[in-house]
Amino acid sequence: QVRLVESGGGLVQPGGSLRLSCTASGSSFSINTMRWYRQAPGKERELVATITRGGTTNYGNSVKGRFTISRDNAKNTGYLQMNSLKPEDTAVYYCNAVYDFGNGYWGQGTQVTVSS
Repeated sequence: QVRLVESGGGLVQPGGSLRLSCTASGSSFSINTMRWYRQAPGKERELVATITRGGTTNYGNSVKGRFTISRDNAKNTGYLQMNSLKPEDTAVYYCNAVYDFGNGYWGQGTQVTVSS
């Protein structure tokens, strides 16, 4: 059974940084694409960043230049480095992994709160 576990969320002051991790387990297949989403209270889930197995990345306009997505394929782990955080970045952050066999899976989410 595939399981994704996120970590690294917390409370940070505006301008600060956090690094989120997402570790996948339970499958011998490779992860094709990993994505980070976020959902703030009362808002729809928003795509934050995408990374392919080959390392091609894409970012939402609101985080370009501040967030960096990366992955370690050997560890089945993805990362989201978040710098220059703003109060509007406050949300629950979710990772999503799509495997080579086509199925996608979600983590349980990790809370990020940006506040002074």
